[in-house]
Amino acid sequence: MAAAPILVVGRSGQVATELVRLREIAGRPVMALGRADGFDLAAPGSISPVLERAAPALVINAAAYTAVDRAERDGEAARALNALGPGRLAEICAGAGIALIHLSTDYVFDGRRQDPWHEDDPVAPLGVYGRTKAEGEALIRAACPQHVILRTAWVFAGHGHNFVRTMLRLGRERDALAIVDDQRGGPTPANAIASACARIATELLDGRADGFGTFHYAGAPTVTWFGFARAIFAVAARHGYAAPRLSPIPSSAYPTPAPRPANSALDCSRIEQVWGIGRPDWQATLEGVVADLLGEI
Repeated sequence: MAAAPILVVGRSGQVATELVRLREIAGRPVMALGRADGFDLAAPGSISPVLERAAPALVINAAAYTAVDRAERDGEAARALNALGPGRLAEICAGAGIALIHLSTDYVFDGRRQDPWHEDDPVAPLGVYGRTKAEGEALIRAACPQHVILRTAWVFAGHGHNFVRTMLRLGRERDALAIVDDQRGGPTPANAIASACARIATELLDGRADGFGTFHYAGAPTVTWFGFARAIFAVAARHGYAAPRLSPIPSSAYPTPAPRPANSALDCSRIEQVWGIGRPDWQATLEGVVADLLGEI
């Protein structure tokens, strides 16, 4: 009999793509399902029949409404995908005795302090995206005791939509770029998040029962968007890319529909203590990501 699969909710996102590339976790095949497969978190009625057919051993929810600014005018859709859908997914997982790993975000915090955020700090999201993700977390905690919520930040990869791709595209179009320098966080490689999920899933499937809860996982070192952009173009220059001139600006000079947390730095000591997973070095990953993206843009 074939081993029950690991079900990844979402197909096209950065982390979902990296999870699919693993092909298997703990000797079990990775099965990714999304809207094209009739599995739509925004339509909770579609969840139970698909899960029943897939009969997974464990579920990783990598789907989310991540268009932060668009969410400000599309709150109903953001809530359906980020809160109500995950809440229903958690109920079904609990009923079937299946553990759920769910990806969340630094945007659940307001960013209005200098120290890194701990898992137990009160959430105070600034916009619709953060509010719907915080609500999704609460619904999962209430519905499914066997959950791992992984909050991450500033995700990037050599595919999908992310800051690295945006910088390289804009650098081709413009001679100079002004980049926000008063927001800071930990850029996090999508493949590192996938590896962390795989490690946690493996131990849960091996019977570990003392690692449930909420954890922070973000890349090191902490940097501003301006510092991240400078690193991106330094790598790109080694590939023959003509980098634009960069200048740092405050957030007030670049207004957006959704406010951003000024401090997205996450304290990641708990995941290292409980799971033995350290913060990934985003600088070590950046070379390969830039090379991949330069081949596309």
